[in-house]
This record gives sequence, C-alpha cells and structure tokens, in this order.
Amino acid sequence: QVQLVESGGGLVQAGGSLRLSCVHSGRTFSLHGMGWFRQAPGTEREFVAAISWGGAMTYYADSVQGRFTISRDNDKKTVYLQMNSLKPEDTAVYYCAFGPRLWMGNRQKEKTLYDYWGQGTQVTVSS
Repeated sequence: QVQLVESGGGLVQAGGSLRLSCVHSGRTFSLHGMGWFRQAPGTEREFVAAISWGGAMTYYADSVQGRFTISRDNDKKTVYLQMNSLKPEDTAVYYCAFGPRLWMGNRQKEKTLYDYWGQGTQVTVSS
C-alpha cells in the first residue's frame, strides 16, 4: 500500500512563492513517475506537472510552464513542486499522485495513469 502525504500549502499574495512537498511511504518510489494535480471548487481535477522516476524528464501544463518546477529526491522519497509568480487562478487544492514506471510523455496529464493520491494541500493566492 502506498501512502502520499502533501505539505507546504498556505496563503500567499499574488507574485509570491510556495514549495509543496509530497512524501511517499513504500519501497517503490524511485521506480515510478510522480505527478501533481490541482482542483479548484466546482472544477475538474487538472494536471499540473509530472516527473519521471529518475527526474530526467518533466512535463508541465501550459498554465504553469515557466513558473512551476517539479523535482524529486529519491533518497527522501519526496517529490516537490516549487511554485513561483503565483496568480489568484492558481488557488486550488493540490494533490500529488503516484504514477506509472514508464514515462508516457504528454499522456502524463491523464489522471487514469495514477494509482494512488494524497489527501491534498490547500493553496490560496490573494490578489
């Protein structure tokens, strides 16, 4: 069983930064890709970013490209999401997700590829 625990959310002003963390419990973290998704009230959960098992490949939603950076530390079994230049429209609950071993390119945005999800952490960006 995989458990994912996110942290690092909070309230920040527009233009500010936050770094989210997601800790994985289990022995297979380093073999799998990971992803971040977000969900604002009344909307579908949407893809934000994904990273391959070794960190060599990443993929971003157009809306966050150039502002957000996904990274991972396999020794710590942790995946990060550095969020800079935050905008009010980034306000959402952010979820990390445990993905497939094989890097799927732009298919990494598909929620069905992810088997386990964290409980989410709230990010609120004020204008």
